[in-house]
Amino acid sequence: MKKIFLALLLVYTCTQTMAQNDYKKLPSLGVHFFFNDFQTASEIRSNGLSEVLKANQFYKTRRMSPGLAISYIEGLGSHIDFAGTLSGSFLNYPVPNLNSLSKRERFLLEGVATMNLKMLTDRYIVNPMITLGVGASQYGGFWNAIVPIGLGIQVKLAPDVFMLLNSQYRIPVTENAAYHLYHSIGIAGNIRNRKVIEVIPPVVIPVIKDRDGDGVVDDEDKCPDTAGLASLQGCPDRDADGIADGDDKCPDVPGLAKYQGCPIPDTDGDGVNDELDKCVTVAGVARYQGCPIPDTDGDGVNDEEDKCPSRPGPATNQGCPEIAKEVIEKINFAAKNVFYSTGSYKLLAKSNASLNEVAKLMTTDPSLMLDIDGHTDSQGSDTSNQTLSENRANSVRDYLIKKGIDGSRLKATGFGETKPIADNTTAAGRAKNRRTEMTVRNF
Repeated sequence: MKKIFLALLLVYTCTQTMAQNDYKKLPSLGVHFFFNDFQTASEIRSNGLSEVLKANQFYKTRRMSPGLAISYIEGLGSHIDFAGTLSGSFLNYPVPNLNSLSKRERFLLEGVATMNLKMLTDRYIVNPMITLGVGASQYGGFWNAIVPIGLGIQVKLAPDVFMLLNSQYRIPVTENAAYHLYHSIGIAGNIRNRKVIEVIPPVVIPVIKDRDGDGVVDDEDKCPDTAGLASLQGCPDRDADGIADGDDKCPDVPGLAKYQGCPIPDTDGDGVNDELDKCVTVAGVARYQGCPIPDTDGDGVNDEEDKCPSRPGPATNQGCPEIAKEVIEKINFAAKNVFYSTGSYKLLAKSNASLNEVAKLMTTDPSLMLDIDGHTDSQGSDTSNQTLSENRANSVRDYLIKKGIDGSRLKATGFGETKPIADNTTAAGRAKNRRTEMTVRNF
């Protein structure tokens, strides 16, 4: 085996010195089908290659394990290719130190980096080669180093597309590796096109006149004595609005062609240009497209400030109608005639007439809303007074709801003893502080 490789290497060296060196293989990817043969390799070591060949056992596929491989190949010279190959197959690895792993097939992963020494360049259809390299394998958690050497043939199928046939003898370097043969067939094709060098004849540049030096020849320059822009046929544009100064009525302010180079006008001076302004002659605001803030009910209070935009009212009442003085007085009178059981929030029957009048007023005018505030004196704890005031205010609210007033129009709040209107140290003062207040509003 060593004599064969030395002879091939000598032939390759002689050929290399004689062949041209102008055609390297482009970066290529290859896919290969292969067989691993451990049994034949073992017999070669035991009996010699000649005995194995005599026994006609060299290419018995039933003794081999199939697998698949991928490779990256790139020419380092016209006669030398680098190849990186990653292969995988399922098999029982026949190494004594790994007998514990031989009960079932496991995945053998091998990666090798080789130099393919070709006798000819890739211009030839059939090209013999020698393979030399280094590699590593992984099986059952064991990593090993190997040295692949072999022979191969490259067959050119099309420009930069090759069929590759290769047989390698993989020699172990570490103790857990095994000698084996590796026979493969595959196809590789380039992943990058060859550069085509185009010879461009020299161009003779004629002498062209350009008096203003703006790059636009005088024959095509509408302003031959003033430097300008090619896009404007050699004329200047000071405001850079795309309109030549000679045609621009506002040459120092960017504008539009439809306004002869001037900006879009703003007739009413409200900051919204006429093209976007729906009220061109009346000053307005941008959020209403140049129109004034609307006043739907025409009461002089614009909708953004008007609490009742659909009902006219004075600005003093935030744009809402003023509530009649008579209604306010009736509500205040009713508030002073709301009575509860002592220490309780249960309404006394003598409160009904006043509350019925309140319900009647609110039914007559659906715009009315009512704030009901409950207050206590300082007798008892803060917590109990707060709870009592809330419950009393809610009792009035519940009564009015039963009379048909929508609860959304009624707001009940308890303030406990926090807002006295009289002295809590006297019985008369405390009586005034125990009260219910009702405030009518329409917003």
